Amino acid sequence: MLPTRVFSLVGKRAISKSASVRAHGNDVKSDDNALPAYVDRCDYPLPDVAHVKHLSALKEEEKKVELYCIQFKESFAEMNRGANEWKTVVGAAMFFIGFTAFIIIWEKRCWVAIQTKRVNPVQGFAAKWDYDKNEWKK
Repeated sequence: MLPTRVFSLVGKRAISKSASVRAHGNDVKSDDNALPAYVDRCDYPLPDVAHVKHLSALKEEEKKVELYCIQFKESFAEMNRGANEWKTVVGAAMFFIGFTAFIIIWEKRCWVAIQTKRVNPVQGFAAKWDYDKNEWKK
């Protein structure tokens, strides 16, 4: 009983000491979750929250382009700019088309090889019928 209490006290002290060492000197910044998240969208051009929360002294100078960049993350031209996703889609489509062509060619060559080796020959009644003359073989 005594050794278990000693080990539990040692464990508690080690955990609390390491937690206090980790937390010492760190400034924890908490986000304000009362405000909605910032989103740039063409159909909703003026979001409720600014891109940069703490405006600098640039606000006092009122420079147009820099002030716009502080207030919004992207301009309309940057939002409407096309993405390069089409390259990935075309590449994947070409890969699957090529893979399918490879399988078709491979199956055709395999079928020709099987026919030349006479694998699985015709047996039974079908072997006795002449398909060229449409009559029974003699």
